[in-house]
Amino acid sequence: MERKTLFADILLPLPVKGTFTYRIPYQLNEFVMAGQRVAVQFGRKKIYSGLIKNLHENVPEYAPKYILHLLDENAVSNEIQFRFWEWISNYYLCSEGQVMNAALPSAMKLASESNVVLSPGFKPDTNLLDEHEFKLTEALLTKKRLAVGDISKLLGFQNVLPLLKKMIDKNYLFMEEELKDGFKAKKEKYVSLSQTFYEDEEKMKLLMDSLSSRSFKQLQLLMTFLRLSSYPENEDFEIKQNELLKLSDAGASAINSLVGKGVLNVENKIVSRLDFKPGEAKSDEIILSSHQKQALDKINSDFEKHNVVLLHGVTSSGKTEIFIKLIQKALDQGKQILYLLPEIALTIHIIHRLQKYFGKRVGVYHSRYNPNERAEVWRNIIGVDADENKEKYDIILGPRSAMFLPFSKLGLIIIDEEHDSSYKQFDPAPRYNARDTAIYLAHLHKAKVVLGSATPSIESYFNAMNGKYGYAVLTQRFGGIEMPVITVVDMKGERRRKTLRSNFSSVLMTKIGKALLDGHQAILFQNRRGFSLRLECMQCNWVPQCKNCDVTLTYHKNSELLKCHYCGYSTSIPSSCNDCGSNDIRMMGFGTEKVEEDLEMLFPEAKVARMDLDSTRKKNAFQKIIGDFEGRKTNILTGTQMVTKGLDFDNVHVVGVLSTDNMLSFPDFRAHEKSFQMMAQVAGRAGRKGQQGEVVLQSWNPEHPIIKNVVFNDYEGMYKSQLHEREKFRYPPFYRLINIKIKHKDFKVLNKGADVFGNILKSKFGNLVYGPEFPMVARVRLYFIKQILLKLPKGRSQAEMKKVLLQCLDEYRKLAAYKSVLIQFDVDPV
Repeated sequence: MERKTLFADILLPLPVKGTFTYRIPYQLNEFVMAGQRVAVQFGRKKIYSGLIKNLHENVPEYAPKYILHLLDENAVSNEIQFRFWEWISNYYLCSEGQVMNAALPSAMKLASESNVVLSPGFKPDTNLLDEHEFKLTEALLTKKRLAVGDISKLLGFQNVLPLLKKMIDKNYLFMEEELKDGFKAKKEKYVSLSQTFYEDEEKMKLLMDSLSSRSFKQLQLLMTFLRLSSYPENEDFEIKQNELLKLSDAGASAINSLVGKGVLNVENKIVSRLDFKPGEAKSDEIILSSHQKQALDKINSDFEKHNVVLLHGVTSSGKTEIFIKLIQKALDQGKQILYLLPEIALTIHIIHRLQKYFGKRVGVYHSRYNPNERAEVWRNIIGVDADENKEKYDIILGPRSAMFLPFSKLGLIIIDEEHDSSYKQFDPAPRYNARDTAIYLAHLHKAKVVLGSATPSIESYFNAMNGKYGYAVLTQRFGGIEMPVITVVDMKGERRRKTLRSNFSSVLMTKIGKALLDGHQAILFQNRRGFSLRLECMQCNWVPQCKNCDVTLTYHKNSELLKCHYCGYSTSIPSSCNDCGSNDIRMMGFGTEKVEEDLEMLFPEAKVARMDLDSTRKKNAFQKIIGDFEGRKTNILTGTQMVTKGLDFDNVHVVGVLSTDNMLSFPDFRAHEKSFQMMAQVAGRAGRKGQQGEVVLQSWNPEHPIIKNVVFNDYEGMYKSQLHEREKFRYPPFYRLINIKIKHKDFKVLNKGADVFGNILKSKFGNLVYGPEFPMVARVRLYFIKQILLKLPKGRSQAEMKKVLLQCLDEYRKLAAYKSVLIQFDVDPV
């Protein structure tokens, strides 16, 4: 039988276009399939792990290299994923390799390095070896193995592969491929009763008598095991060794002795790292209000005509209960469900609610899991879970990265808080928006999508109002609870009357004090982390700057350092001004650290906690902060936008927004929309159960139209005013934006290069090109930055216009003077 010559198109995790064709060794023909990982040589000495995208018999025009290793028995990616990645690549103007790199968990990316080792028994002989060969073998006698890159440095020239090939052919040495699969299955020891002792009760009795006189600890451990197993009823009972030792108060030596006597068996078993509780309730136990039922019926009827439905429900209206009903319906149809959330904090908060109804069918996937935990969820979804007894996840809960899991029968995607900018990936590429991307993923699976929010994005609401999406609305809070009373405090008047205490108005102080006295809790929102936004010299106005970026350094009191929030640079606090030498340096502005410290002084009896990026870096930090607040161990919670997003606390009566003006005055066309969303969302944390809550908005401009929209919960008014402006000035939803960042470490090269690229673009797109201009922060991590904004009308083909944009880039790349200039595309920036 004639053997087929197979070739594979391999996708590599590199920022280069397309795939690379490799030849399959004959002996692997019957084992290879699309979606498996392989190790391949790329270039002269690099070895990468890639994914087989296609298998074929088309002979390429060049002599292809062979794949080195087949790394999986089964596929770890599927056909729908490859189509999904290709769409992301085309839409967001990046390579498929960059998408693959973002999609795969790090434990499934191999750490690879080519090492050279001496052949066993070989000894260097100057009569046999030339100068380079002898030098290399002498080094290998000392170090045992050397990487190809190290050999180049040792011998003093770059291309050492011909020399290595000659020495391998002579059997002087060989290549040792250290390809390490990052994923390792977790194993634990399980204890069971030997079949001999289980079947022979007389033998068991004699053993007991023997142990009672000589080995009390062994007897104690055995009795504990028999009690737990309900001996002799449960023949197949087994228990984790560490649990048995804990319950019996015995040591490992007792188990070892009983194993040695043939009484117990100990076996290493693969177990899951993810231990979730079984469900305790059923979804049909949820009783919906009449408003919730109407919204659910509207969603189901809209699904007959639309694949996407927007659920617009005020805060605390019971959207999650509707989602649970939709999840149950999808499960009954044998489908998988993806439940996306913008923040890991929300994932932790909602997982317990879903597990109550769906138990171990719920899986969680996010970046705070360690690499092996993430790989385990991936393998569970694809169906190659190391733990064969583990239930498969039908529901996956997580932030944007969960969208990349290898679903095969996805039926429903829920995108909660769909307006949130955290769904957008900024750096590195692919710079995708998970909300929009998930809608395309649903299209590939022929699945349905529910977008949920109390404050929908203008784009989503526009699509719903124009019939592109279905639309369901919830206008009342669950249980008939009234929306909170919102009070706007004029900070100018507070300062004039000298009633300000630190950054807190007298109104806010009074309301917090009363809430604490009544046993309630409070949440305070300040969208700046750190202690002080900057230090400033009172004599000459000098402000400490980052040495790598064009930004001021933020003072963090916990670490007593000035830090850059862009590059991570930190430095100690100066004792005097660097310009004039004055010692009169003061803190200006305030962040969450200062709010926390002030609250502890103003309310010394209260327990204060802070939730921001700095306080939640550890894996379980979110859980502890939220758990303590839910358990009422914490009285006041302060934080950045993390505290605004969908958290459901029963006992919060007062919510304070300490500075509304920073958000409203930010130079961005979405500033007013985002400000409304953030204020309305944080206000929605108040009075969710029991009595009506209270919200205090502190502002130096209390007559601002957006603040009035928030006070009257007037989303429609905000939407109409913003829509008028956006149509006038060519912004979404009427135009699509592509923000083009141009970077270089040399300011002059950047200026000239940006102008040249801008002119190329203007020759093709005309007045749709804006810039190049410097952004607010014009240097980050030593790179100077200029921006060009491209506004594409919705009526024209986006794919064709992006094709022209890439042609402009190719034309620019031919100019030798600007080959070192970096260009990044951000499609649909937020």
